[in-house]
Order: sequence, then C-alpha cells, then structure tokens
Amino acid sequence: MRIALLSYRSKPHGGGQGVYVRHLSRELAALGHTVEVFSGQPYPELDAGPTLTKIPSLDLYNDANPFRTPHPREIRNWIDVLEVVTMWTAGFPEPRTFSLRAARTLGDRLADFDVVHDNQCLGSGLLKLEEAGFPVVATVHHPITRDRELAMKEAPLRKKLTTWRWFGFLGMQIKVSRKLQEIITVSSNSADDIVTDFGVDPDRIVTIPLGVDTDRFHERRDREPGRLVCVASADQPLKGVPILLRALAKVREEHPNARLTLVSKLKRKGEAAKLLDSLGLRDAVDLVNGVDDDELADLVGTAEIAVVPSMYEGFSLPAVEAMSSGCALVATRAGALPEVVGSDDSAARLVEPGNVDELARQICALLSDPEERRRLSEGGRARVMERYSWAAVARRTVEVYQAAIARVRGEKLPGFTAGPVIGPDQAEIDEHVNADVPEVLPGTGEYDIREQEDAAC
Repeated sequence: MRIALLSYRSKPHGGGQGVYVRHLSRELAALGHTVEVFSGQPYPELDAGPTLTKIPSLDLYNDANPFRTPHPREIRNWIDVLEVVTMWTAGFPEPRTFSLRAARTLGDRLADFDVVHDNQCLGSGLLKLEEAGFPVVATVHHPITRDRELAMKEAPLRKKLTTWRWFGFLGMQIKVSRKLQEIITVSSNSADDIVTDFGVDPDRIVTIPLGVDTDRFHERRDREPGRLVCVASADQPLKGVPILLRALAKVREEHPNARLTLVSKLKRKGEAAKLLDSLGLRDAVDLVNGVDDDELADLVGTAEIAVVPSMYEGFSLPAVEAMSSGCALVATRAGALPEVVGSDDSAARLVEPGNVDELARQICALLSDPEERRRLSEGGRARVMERYSWAAVARRTVEVYQAAIARVRGEKLPGFTAGPVIGPDQAEIDEHVNADVPEVLPGTGEYDIREQEDAAC
C-alpha cells in the first residue's frame, strides 16, 4: 500500500503528534508499505523506512521567534497571506493553511498513493481530496474543544476574547470531521468526546490505542530516591502542571528531599514559572527540554514516581511510557486516563483532577512505601506488555485504510481485528455499504483539485 501521512506540525520530542508520526510510519514501513510523511514545521524525526516531504509554512510560531512578522519577500501566494492575516487577528492558522498546501502538493501526485492519512489537522484542504473521490483517513487524538474549554476557564477577563479567537479553527475541524468517513481515535473516552463535541457519527470512528517502544522504555533498578518526573506542556492549562507544583510544595513538608524533573519548556512569565518562585521551588525542580527518546527514557526510567496531573487527556503517552518503564505512577481520573492506566489500582494511583491535597497525599504515600511502588511498577509494565505496541497500532491502522479504499471503490468493507479496537462490527458495516456507489479509483487524474481551493478556504 502507498500511504501519504500528513502532520501539520510534528515536534519530535514534545507533544504527541511527532511521536505518533515517527512510530506509526516506521511500523507501517516495516509491514512492507510505502510511507511518505508530509509535514510542516517543526519537522519530525523519522526512522529508516519512511521518507519525509517538507511542506514549509511561514513558521510563525517557532520557539526562537514566535509571532514574528515575515518579510514581504517571504509571501509566495494567497495561502501565505491567509496565514499572516489570521495570526495578526489572534487566530491560529496552521491547520487550515497546512491542509491547503498539502492538498495542492498532493493534487499533482494522487496517482502515487492509495490512501491519505491526516494526523489531527482536520483542515479544509482534506475535503478537496475527499470530494475528489480519494480515500482520506484522519486521526483525532481528542477534540480540541476540551483545550478551548480549559483555556477559557483559565484566561483572565482581558484575554478571553483573544483566547476564543485563537481556537477559531475549531469550526473548520468540526465541519471536516463530520464529512470524513473514517476517523481513528486513541481511546473510548476520546471517541465519546468526538461524538459529543464534533457531532460525528459513532459508526465512523475506530479506536486504536497508541503504542510505546517497550525496548527503550524498560524496567530499571537504578532509581533516584525521592525523584518525581512529569512530562507535560507546562503552560497548557489542561496538563495540570501548576496543580503538581502546588502539590510538590506540600510533599516537601513531609519529604524535604523530594525533587521533580519537569520535562517541559516554560514560558518566562507563565503560571508555572511564577509558581516556582512564589512556592520557593526553584531548587527543587529540574527543568529539562529538547531531549531525545533515549534521554527521555532515562529520565523516566530512573525516577521513583511519575506523575500525570492532567485536567484532561485523550490518551497520554507519558502515562504509558511511565508504566512501560516500571515507574510507579500517580495520575488523575481526567479524560481517558482511567481507561489507559486502568481503574483497579493495579498499575497506577488515581486522584481527582485539580485536587492538590489528594495529589500530594498519594505522592507522599508512595515515597514512604517501597513495596507499593514495586507493586505498581510490576502492574504497569504488565499492562503495557498486554495492551500497547506500535506494531499492533500499525496493523490495525492498515485495516482502516483498507476500509477507506473499499468504500471509495464501492467494494464490500472488511471487518476489524478483534481486541482493544472499537468500531462498527461487520453487520453494521454491511448495512452502510451502498452497492450503487460507482467505482472511483484513486489517482486516475480525473479531478482537478485546485479548482476547489477557493471554496474550501
């Protein structure tokens, strides 16, 4: 199978999109498929097998110079103009502008591919491919409505209007997701939220949990006493890092040697940075960013306790990586976390999201109880080995590709592998097959995608 895998931004070591693209593309290639990744900045790091085609944006949100004003010579076309104007009016243009550039690039190359797989973009350019009769699959890790809800709650009154405007792309994502026929998500919780928030037909959603590199994230014996680790975007309200910092201050009253390794990059004037000073935690928190996979595995694998303090999660790779590493885990009951780590107390201690006292209490209890840490370590590793692997993710993703191709060609849709993949069963699929759908083969060159650009925008 020839696969075009799209990712509008693919930061290699922060956030889940770059991690997802790297591991999925590698395992798809290992299965014998041809994979070409199309990405905007920041570009992903890819393993041997897949190839990378860069689709450069104006890179208005890079870490070194965010919200920059590009030189007039950088403006190449109307998509660039759209990107700049949207930024100037407090919006976030990348999902839309990347999808339009990707559709333009792929419009000349449809004959090279059998299926297009979009990773979380849900931009209007995808509809051009779908309307051209080309199989399009989209992964939605979780609906960004939840990010907006938490961001609006945290925003001061003077910033609520611009915060709402930043999430202006959500209307487009809702429209696009309702028109796509095959959507992959990563947990039952995310599937429910996509149905509720985006209004997507649940029969179009297949749940495929994410995987972890169990060889890299493995059990270790050399753990640093009293060290906690948290991998999160500290300045995103839904990640709950300020809650963890407040809990850490309480933990240190009982365990003064407790330290936190926070794998994140803090905004200089963000809430987390302010708390480090106001709570006197500068000497108790080690800030780390820009680490590669091996360094991250070492940081997680040598800590005594991993903490996921999120207010919402559609899946949580950091939680799975911690369990795979045999690191005793404390996580919240937010979003999909109980589904991912289990709710039977065998692999993680669960606390209410936002509850500083309960979080501090559970961390203190584990710091004082090496036998309980060992029990959670063994339970977490066992859960990962049973449920999560990238090879299984790739195999089941291919089944969704096959269903998309069969739908476009008017063929009988295949069933899905039994196991922790949730989707319509074959009886439900058969009811939705339209035998009168004309056969439309991908890559026939019968459609001019560029004619639809203005309407899509």
